Amino acid sequence: MEKIYRISEFKGKIHNPVVTLGVFDGVHRGHQKIIEYTKSLASKKSGDSVIITFDVHPRVLLENKTPFFITSLSHRLVLFERLGVDYTLILPFNDSLAQTNAKDFIENILVKELDSKCIVLGFNCHFGKNRSGNIKLVKELAGKYHYEAHECPPETYKGQVISSTVIRKAIQEGALEKAEAMLGRPVSVLGTVVRKSGRGVTMGYPTANLDLHHEIRPPQGVYATKVCWKEREYLALTNIGSRPTFFKESLSSEDETMEIETHILDFHESIYGKNLEVQFLFRIRDEIPFGSIEALKQQIEKDKEMLLKKMLSGALTK
Repeated sequence: MEKIYRISEFKGKIHNPVVTLGVFDGVHRGHQKIIEYTKSLASKKSGDSVIITFDVHPRVLLENKTPFFITSLSHRLVLFERLGVDYTLILPFNDSLAQTNAKDFIENILVKELDSKCIVLGFNCHFGKNRSGNIKLVKELAGKYHYEAHECPPETYKGQVISSTVIRKAIQEGALEKAEAMLGRPVSVLGTVVRKSGRGVTMGYPTANLDLHHEIRPPQGVYATKVCWKEREYLALTNIGSRPTFFKESLSSEDETMEIETHILDFHESIYGKNLEVQFLFRIRDEIPFGSIEALKQQIEKDKEMLLKKMLSGALTK
């Protein structure tokens, strides 16, 4: 997948573009359905599949705050690439774009700039100033601008329409199986590995401490997880919490003080400054304080044993 940050870079590159549009927070099963349909149409027309998304979520500009999301832009781009999209255009969501009405967006960007041959939208996609653009408007203008318009119906889970809002709530409540069923993939976070105290190294259990860039995470606790690095998968133990063995003071704000750190089994590379995706497999236990470093180390060994035993058991039953 090629990532493009300026519309001008599309000139001469794309052929018979089939385009879809959205934030796609979570890239869940509903989003995957839209993207797969876009790819299928592009293949039938011997064209290119194109996702249009934004460098920041529109709410950041429109509401003047940075909410927490299932996936950051970096994470979404990783997931788009796994789905086999040809191009992703990342538009800067600025004041100018926020004030662009939906008809002008269709005419100037989708038609004149991208020469879209097909436009695929989800049933609840809105765009343009005041969210006035939708699949109905796209269909109304299809004849005038000579493109095809396709609507993708929703995906459901146990009778409920799958949405980013529902998945976000499930993750925050720790309902990993429910969230995974709606995502169509394991619950995961992607963050930048940052330097902390280095205490894990001295204990013999080095950890990758992650800056999640406003991605949500499951509740406090210790989890069995998996990471992929250089096309190889590693099992890992991930702690979400306040490290109570080392820090006794009360916490003023969970979002500001909760940390996420991952001990990757049989891994010895330095990955400071790199982005790392952590996939959650199952919850092992609560985060609890220990009276000594030795007691903590013993518990980590027990956590590793549980992880390996359960993973081996799962592999044998498949």
